[in-house]
Amino acid sequence: MTEKRRNLIIRTVTGILFVAIMVIGLLNWIAMIFLFAFITGFSIWEYSGLVNAKQGVKINRLISTVAGVYLFLAFAGFRTGIVNNFVVFIPYILVILYLFIQELYAKHEDALNDWAYTMLGQMYLAFPFSLMNILAFEKDPIDGFVHFNTLLPLSMFILLWINDSGAYICGSLLGKHKLFPSISPGKTWEGSIGGGIITVIIAGVIGALSHQLSTSTPQLSVLGWLGLGVVVVIFGTWGDLVESLLKRTLKLKDSGNVLPGHGGILDRFDSAILAIPATIVYFYTIEIF
Repeated sequence: MTEKRRNLIIRTVTGILFVAIMVIGLLNWIAMIFLFAFITGFSIWEYSGLVNAKQGVKINRLISTVAGVYLFLAFAGFRTGIVNNFVVFIPYILVILYLFIQELYAKHEDALNDWAYTMLGQMYLAFPFSLMNILAFEKDPIDGFVHFNTLLPLSMFILLWINDSGAYICGSLLGKHKLFPSISPGKTWEGSIGGGIITVIIAGVIGALSHQLSTSTPQLSVLGWLGLGVVVVIFGTWGDLVESLLKRTLKLKDSGNVLPGHGGILDRFDSAILAIPATIVYFYTIEIF
């Protein structure tokens, strides 16, 4: 067996297992909370290790990871109604204050770099992943109960995966014009446009099926689902490019090797990091207007 074929098999098996775990995790509210708490923690741990390898940077890897996981769980508790008081966020605020104050005593080479990279980890990873709870849980104004909505978060990830796969296939077959050659030389306009068209079509199909099956709220029109497809394509692509810029800044090819053939956790969730908050903004904008 050639090395190329072996790598393809490893990549395929890893991809199938990854998708299976994600789908199973998004079908149950308890599984979803545990899964994304783990993803949040692992991504911050991975990120912290990468930036700590940069000369002049030394952030508190353990405390940063614990803070990010706590923020996710606090959002989950608040959104599900398990905790109805804002006091649940107080420990997170205290930890953030600690991460600033510790630099007074740490005597590291560059405190400004430490602060910047520490807060970037929280804003870039902990906050977007915590917002998954906004997508997944919604309080019904009629009965007053909090309902877990599988459709929205699962559909968002399906559209992200379709966009990535479609862009890769279309780019391989038709790609000629580079999208961002200085950041991601492999991406092309042809691939991005082709993947985007496929994704928007699938979004419309999901919307049509959701109406036929009378899925839980919030309910979008088919046109609204097409708009969601556009949002996921644009911000998913930007999310991919942002992570590519991060890796280039740190002079890295992959964020890690925890997923054979796919790199690290950041490599797998780069598109979602911007797509999650963008999807929430889109849904609430639809509700307002």
